[in-house]
Amino acid sequence: MKITTIDTRQGTENNYRFSNGNTLPLTGAPFAMNYFTIQTNGDQGSWFFDPHARRLEGFRLTHQPSPWIGDFQHLQILPLNLAPTEPVNELAGSYDPQRAIFSPNKLALHDVRYDIDSELIPATYGATLHSEYHHSENPGLQFELPGKFDLEISEHDISGWISNFGESEDPNFKLYVAIHFDQALIADQTRLFSEDCQPLVVNDPQHLVGHDQRLCVFFTETTSVLQIATSFISIEQAQLNLHRQLEKSIAQQAAEVTAQWQQYFDRIEINDRLHSDRVKTFYTTLYRLFLFPQKFYELDEQLQPIHYDTKVQTVKKGVLYTNNGFWDTYKTVYPFYSIIAPELLQDMLKGFLTSYQETGYLPKWLSPDERGMMPGTLIDAVIADAAAKNLIADSELPDFLEAMIKGATVQSADPKYGRRGTTDYLKYHFVPSSYDESVNHTLDYAYSDYCISVIAEKMNQPELASKYRQSALNYQHLFDPESGFIRPKDQQGQFENDFTPIEWGHGYTEGSVWQNGFAVYQDVAGLIKLYGGSEKFYQKLVELVNSRPDFKVGRYGFEIHEMSEMAALNFGQLALSNQPSFHIPYLFTYAQHPEMTQLLVKQLLLHAFNSGFTGFPGDEDNGSMAGWYVLSALGFYPVTPGSGEYVFGIPIFDEVILHLPDQKDFTLTTERNVDQNQFVQNRQLNSQNYHQSFLTHQQLMAGGKLQVTLGLAPDPVALTKQELPYSISPK
Repeated sequence: MKITTIDTRQGTENNYRFSNGNTLPLTGAPFAMNYFTIQTNGDQGSWFFDPHARRLEGFRLTHQPSPWIGDFQHLQILPLNLAPTEPVNELAGSYDPQRAIFSPNKLALHDVRYDIDSELIPATYGATLHSEYHHSENPGLQFELPGKFDLEISEHDISGWISNFGESEDPNFKLYVAIHFDQALIADQTRLFSEDCQPLVVNDPQHLVGHDQRLCVFFTETTSVLQIATSFISIEQAQLNLHRQLEKSIAQQAAEVTAQWQQYFDRIEINDRLHSDRVKTFYTTLYRLFLFPQKFYELDEQLQPIHYDTKVQTVKKGVLYTNNGFWDTYKTVYPFYSIIAPELLQDMLKGFLTSYQETGYLPKWLSPDERGMMPGTLIDAVIADAAAKNLIADSELPDFLEAMIKGATVQSADPKYGRRGTTDYLKYHFVPSSYDESVNHTLDYAYSDYCISVIAEKMNQPELASKYRQSALNYQHLFDPESGFIRPKDQQGQFENDFTPIEWGHGYTEGSVWQNGFAVYQDVAGLIKLYGGSEKFYQKLVELVNSRPDFKVGRYGFEIHEMSEMAALNFGQLALSNQPSFHIPYLFTYAQHPEMTQLLVKQLLLHAFNSGFTGFPGDEDNGSMAGWYVLSALGFYPVTPGSGEYVFGIPIFDEVILHLPDQKDFTLTTERNVDQNQFVQNRQLNSQNYHQSFLTHQQLMAGGKLQVTLGLAPDPVALTKQELPYSISPK
């Protein structure tokens, strides 16, 4: 599919109380340092875009990875016609959303109020904004500048910095901007307005310093080309980024960014005769996987990567990435890159190692630097998965192992970094209930310990590998055989009283035990034994999906949006509306019921996603939910990153060709692919009957053909122990 056909507004119909993705319609180069979108109502804070709104407050340069994290170093640009003496109460224009173009490589619209056509073409470090003014009176541009700014204005240029973010390690963190106009500005018509559009006196039109103001500049020609580039390093670097942009025509810039997108889309080729809407949903969702993490590095005069270290407030060599929460993305985004774009994964890992070297801990939630959000240190899974797939050089493994072990053993004095409750976890072998979200912490740490064992084994350190494989079983300390759930324990080893499985919060993150109590990715076989065997575990999963999507708000004290979204999805307690449930449909396969995995996955693929404004069943979160859809639609899912295995589900396309590195192809074909056929009858790998319940990364990357035949009724065949997916414990 052509990237130009993608509408980026998938999942953008949201508010504080309910999420259909909580996405923004982002236009930019893949993994760009900046993105651009439309602001329709800045008064709504992080929810500043409404896909149905006709209001136009400007083209917004944004770095917002999620409304729950918020934006930083943003500004808005609005083409307008405004007489220098005209009093104004409101500068916003309006546009027709149905006629606008929201594409990954272009934003284009007509402003009805000002009768201006504008087109924005993005680049990695900036953009070109071309505007056609259909009235000759007073063509100009408004720059909405939240926070502090310090700008120099000359005949054709604006340069300086803005700063509207206060949660960085550097309290004076800035975004440097360099802006060039293709025509001269009218110097004596530069105007400043306050945030509420009251005119302000301009003492020096060539040097503007202020806070929360709007800058209007004017010119004479009715065709305007603005080029903007930015830097987190310096004005000089922003000007260098701009200079490289100015060397290319607008047509060259457009062709370049289109090609950058298309080369990723061309790596997955879909042929399907009946399901054009489904193909559209797939590719629209695929676009979201090439947005985050964003580049936080730039190229110096010798084209070498450099970045700004906010911790010590200086410029350093090397790559660095930001705007990513590993609690969300480790499950799907990075395993997906390992298949389709391993070169990206390798570069990103270098950036994450840079974060460790500069802060002393591996990152957890970067935006722009460590925010310390969410439980666990789940970048460990990204590292282990890449190492298991031979995507980390042997020379780099010792540094990664050192970083992972430090996170597992050294409690940081700054709670943003490393594991919370590290000392108590090492003492009790679980995180006690005196810590909020203690169950999630314990399960995540146990899984991270498994990930450490993967690296240790890779480095031929069997004793260290054995030690951490053993601590990866620490989840067992929280299993309550009486209730049949993993539950919080206090420091005395006592389970808490008054337990109800539908109560959210306290020991659990954004859910109850139903969503969070099965996160034992590294040892599902061991969890099954705690339940008393496959049949009892299967019955527990049946209870999970057949229970009403009821909830008690618990210690949250009110209905948070994840509760509302689980109820709206109406798949029982299987809340695919949030990341903790992503693997749950696949657990049926471990319990000898792959037909239930197939049924649930297909129903979710067909009913929980679409290509429109309500495209996701909950927060999309930096590609994580997009990754679940894309991988599941191909017919497999990485339940245990680090194991090198993908557990089978059910594919939904007639044919998919994965164009892999080294000019190899892996073709997935599906026979009898109609909606009513919800069960797999047969699989053949390279023309041989294939009974395994999983596919290895090595098999996939070798190229070949996987043929799946679907049927109307299940025909389950018992899986042998060898045919079940990976677990630490014997199967």
